[in-house]
Amino acid sequence: MAMVPIPSLFSLSFSLRHFFVLSLAFNVTLILRLMLFHQTQPFAVTNSNTRLLISSSPPSNRVINLDHGDPRVYERFWRQTGDKSTIVIPGWQFMSYFSDGSNICWFLEAEFAREVVRLHKVVGNAVTEGRHIVVGTGSSQLFLAALYALSPNDAPQPISVVCASPYYSSYPSMTDHLKSGLYKWAGDAESFDKEGPYIELVTSPNNPDGHVRRSKVNKSQGFLVHDLAYYWPQYTPISAPADHDLTLFTVSKSTGHAGMRIGWALVKDEEVAKKMTKFIELNTIGVSKDSQVRAAKVLRAVSDSREQGNSKDSESFFKFSHKLMASRWKQLRLVVDRSGLFSLPKFSPAFCTFFNQVLEPQPAFVWLKCEGNVVDCESFLRGHNILTRSGIHFGVSPKYVRISMLDTDDNFNQFLDRLSAIQSR
Repeated sequence: MAMVPIPSLFSLSFSLRHFFVLSLAFNVTLILRLMLFHQTQPFAVTNSNTRLLISSSPPSNRVINLDHGDPRVYERFWRQTGDKSTIVIPGWQFMSYFSDGSNICWFLEAEFAREVVRLHKVVGNAVTEGRHIVVGTGSSQLFLAALYALSPNDAPQPISVVCASPYYSSYPSMTDHLKSGLYKWAGDAESFDKEGPYIELVTSPNNPDGHVRRSKVNKSQGFLVHDLAYYWPQYTPISAPADHDLTLFTVSKSTGHAGMRIGWALVKDEEVAKKMTKFIELNTIGVSKDSQVRAAKVLRAVSDSREQGNSKDSESFFKFSHKLMASRWKQLRLVVDRSGLFSLPKFSPAFCTFFNQVLEPQPAFVWLKCEGNVVDCESFLRGHNILTRSGIHFGVSPKYVRISMLDTDDNFNQFLDRLSAIQSR
């Protein structure tokens, strides 16, 4: 019969000691890693006016990209809403192209249309009575649809498209990208003196400088497109419901849900609404129903949060976002005032019907000017690993740059740190 070897006391003792040493080493390593983790994590400093994230680790030299207006600043609010902003879509739902064949905009979901009307009534920023709602894949598609709808079909030359500078940097490229025979970018509305029909873009509050805008050309044959992406109470005082022939809005800047790619137009003229719908039909055969229904849920949560008032557990979206933007602008102005190298626009306070008090604008973008000998502000800030968008893209001097105020807390605080570190020349 085979003998089964029995380990000696020496080998058993050695094995136990070996195991003990390995276990001890593992636990010491784990403790050290946990200590290091807590030492490098940011901690919050909070008071009634300001919430800063301060890191105990050395400042990062990574590139901060504030060129785009990616609205991640609102993530913190939406993480708290849970089921109020969550939807479940069964696999069989929304399989048809059509939403309502009797509607001019036949791919518009009725639920989304209802929540658009409700939100405008809650905020008081736009007239919806007597308007057709046209939904689009973001306001960018609606902008192109508006140009198509307003352009004469039988004109001997493309209609001129103008906007007062500084204008939204994408207007020229979006207008001329396809080299359409219907419309053509014609530059600054202030200097436009061509006779005949034209389309003027009025962005208010303006992107990039945040000022309230009105039309500049004022000729009899003009068509106006009002881009009101930022006419929401976290960015500017709401003075009265906008009452225009054609206005554009977008979910991305109102609630921060840029990834939904949903915008809407309020259109007074039925024929213009039909032509805009036709453009979207030819372009994308409608607009995602999934996105529309999700957008409806989000807009409903915003309206509910306002109508239900603030509670111990939550606050309204617009109160949250207004406080957040006010805090960021306050911190930025302190940094800029100390620097001596930069300057910011000055805004006039105005009465806000939504908050029922006098407030100052706090735009989604900073229109920063480099003073002194700095000629190219974008290149200067790039040298400090801050990516911005030069004023030349907005039709003005390169001494200006546009900087997003809508990025994450971490990126915003890094931006302030770097701006503070730049010494006055």
